[in-house]
Amino acid sequence: MDNTAITPRNLDALASLAWAWSLDFLPRIVSAAVVLFLGLLIARWASRLSGRLLVRAAHVDPMIRPILASAVRYAIVLLVSVAALSQIGVQTASLLAVLGAAGLAIGLALQGTLSNIAAGIMLIWLRPFRIGDYVEVVAGNPIAGTVREIGLFASLIETYDGILVFAPNSTIWNFPVRNHTRNQRRLLSFTVGLPEGGEFERARAVLLQWLVADPRVSKTPPPDLFVDRLEGGESSVVCRLWAAPIHVGDLQRDWIAEAKARLTAAGAEALAPHRIVRTVPPDSDPSRLMAPEVGGPE
Repeated sequence: MDNTAITPRNLDALASLAWAWSLDFLPRIVSAAVVLFLGLLIARWASRLSGRLLVRAAHVDPMIRPILASAVRYAIVLLVSVAALSQIGVQTASLLAVLGAAGLAIGLALQGTLSNIAAGIMLIWLRPFRIGDYVEVVAGNPIAGTVREIGLFASLIETYDGILVFAPNSTIWNFPVRNHTRNQRRLLSFTVGLPEGGEFERARAVLLQWLVADPRVSKTPPPDLFVDRLEGGESSVVCRLWAAPIHVGDLQRDWIAEAKARLTAAGAEALAPHRIVRTVPPDSDPSRLMAPEVGGPE
């Protein structure tokens, strides 16, 4: 049986000890909480301020602005956390050793997250695409859209139908990426099937007159039309043209209907096409669904 008895004297001693401990440590805890609270507010404010200043700085690449703003915030949070712990008596030297060991353990547990950071750094360093480019990630679940932001862990890609995709950087880095807007022009190719006895030269003249007058079609190199195949009296005419990326989607959507209307109006039954197929790019190319403003300036 425990011989220790709870007496008024023991209760008074415990109360005195608790009061002395409170007087000693409570101010430290309160000061640490205040430092931590103010530090988090300052970190958020500094991150937003640095983001606005970076937007105004024309010489800073838009790709690294979100990462620099995040780095400012995380650096302040780390410093404030160390300062708050020092307020309650934690030694900085021992704290750094504990943080090093914890960082190693966390790094081993979060290998996927660290791979996203490494992939983000490589995307910024090698720059396979920039903010505003229309890209297609050829993954198991393909992603196609306009790059809105490249973050430390993930990138934001806006699809043609206005959906924001939060794509981990490692997913983008580990698969081929098609950049639809990097080059100044892209090739479009259509095959027009003329009926038996169709007049190729007349059809060629009609289509060339239209394409040369269309401001969306590049003049260098000029549009080209030629007979690709003759079969059973029918001829397949290939039309190749180049256009700036900003106009590719419009041309892919408009060309077939416009070509049929012009040929039918110019030659009645003799030139009315019975087949028009887009061959380059193929039907699976998502750029035909791009909004007209996607792709940046010419």
